[in-house]
Amino acid sequence: MTQAAEPARTVILTVDDDPGVSRAVARDLRRHYGAGYRIVRAESGESALEALRELKLRGDLVAVILADYRMPQMNGIEFLEQALNVYPGARRVLLTAYADTNAAIDAINVVDLDHYLLKPWDPPEEKLYPVVDDLLAAWRSSDYRPVPATKVVGHRWSARSSQVREFLARNQVPYRWYSCDEPEGRRLLEAAGADGQRLPLVVTPQCTVLIEPAPADLAAHVGLATTPSADFYDLVVIGGGPAGLGAAVYGASEGLRTVLVERSATGGQAGQSSRIENYLGFPDGVSGAQLTERARRQAGRFGAEILTAREVTGLEAVGPARVVRFSDGSSVAAHSVILATGVSYRQLMAPGCEDLTGRGVYYGSSLTEAASCQGHDVYIVGGANSAGQAAMYLSRGAKSVTLLVRGPSLAASMSYYLIQQIEEAPNISVRTRTAVEAAYGEEHLERLSLRDVDSGGTELVDAQWMFVFIGAAPLTDWLDGTVLRDDRGFILAGPDLTPDGRPPADWPLDRPPYHLETNIPGVFVAGDARARSAKRVASAVGEGAMAVMLVHRYLEQS
Repeated sequence: MTQAAEPARTVILTVDDDPGVSRAVARDLRRHYGAGYRIVRAESGESALEALRELKLRGDLVAVILADYRMPQMNGIEFLEQALNVYPGARRVLLTAYADTNAAIDAINVVDLDHYLLKPWDPPEEKLYPVVDDLLAAWRSSDYRPVPATKVVGHRWSARSSQVREFLARNQVPYRWYSCDEPEGRRLLEAAGADGQRLPLVVTPQCTVLIEPAPADLAAHVGLATTPSADFYDLVVIGGGPAGLGAAVYGASEGLRTVLVERSATGGQAGQSSRIENYLGFPDGVSGAQLTERARRQAGRFGAEILTAREVTGLEAVGPARVVRFSDGSSVAAHSVILATGVSYRQLMAPGCEDLTGRGVYYGSSLTEAASCQGHDVYIVGGANSAGQAAMYLSRGAKSVTLLVRGPSLAASMSYYLIQQIEEAPNISVRTRTAVEAAYGEEHLERLSLRDVDSGGTELVDAQWMFVFIGAAPLTDWLDGTVLRDDRGFILAGPDLTPDGRPPADWPLDRPPYHLETNIPGVFVAGDARARSAKRVASAVGEGAMAVMLVHRYLEQS
């Protein structure tokens, strides 16, 4: 079979720790595809990842990756999961023995596996080439072209630079970071005619220069949708965490014209998680970023619009319409609204923390800072699952990770499986009954003062990195005077509105509010912002789907 010619640098990569098998796979691939593709082979997951990163830097394309399952240090599934972050468009194949077919089937969920091949693959004309032919055809028909990267020039310890990098990373926007102190960073500043006094400087793929851009301006220039395409929808979903994404997927898939509005980045707190291990259907866990990106693509495939960097400031019932108002004065209306605003981490009020936020003090798992923690001592404040997941992730490269917990143990707020993992990790320690008294540093965090809650004694420790996970504050202040909330700001809905069996005094309908319905008919709540919610990813997704079902019931009776 004659292969269609591809760009000269398009690659098929194969990795197997057995040199003989590695050479045999490469030989068979080169024999059939060598005229149109470059065949690259590696003998370990680590060396294959290094090769992929070098190819990425050169701008080469990778069409197919074949990886052996049974490799030491890093097995094929683990390798393909990391390769997914480098070349998400490449088609992925796992080479397995018959005894490993269950692992291959599991990998379909973990790494979006495209195919698995049983060894031996002889004759390749029957067992190898037809599979690779199909994968190459699928790759060629997809949008596999490399996306030009946005360039960000900033200061290592600039809070605003950190915010811009985090915004781009969480919204899956490819970017390259340049320090203003390095030659390439200075060259970009000079080319843009900037003196470096105001940072960060952002250069978009279209060569537009932005200096200290606001989130909405940045979003608009890097290809994120910020403006609704219509004035009226069936459903407006406010918030892009698991509940909001779940609502958008189910709303759009069931025929509702749906728009999701997110003020920062889709995924919410879950999107910042390094690994979620108790979500149904992912036995080996899934990162929050991967889960978020899949959900976002799924919502888009069903036709839901997703708007980013749009801050909602008001909600109003105008006859049968529900009007959502934005901070810039514009608005959008719909038959129904689902509030999925989620929560944010509470601020640590210890002296020094506010000034050092973004300069060593971070709230949640900062995606862009994790790599810089390699070989350093890291402190994590908090004792819930998000703190435990961050501890496990950062412990892979940090010299040490210390969990600071105010309570007597982790058992009250952390899942058992995470507690076990933390106990087995050699470089993670847990300090219970400990609080942060103060943070110190000039350009960045340098020291922490830790206080023993029982004795009151303090200790000064060296620290450059502190990640804070101390409880959740609902993002609902903008609803004050409109939607009923409890004394902590969580939204009341359904049975919580009718504790005595009667609806609220201003409830206009003959029926009581539906289970997730607020005191405004047609306005529902889902996820962590709801009073007494479970605060788990699975329950948030479920509530998003349930809210859509109730929206349908509301629309049928309106």
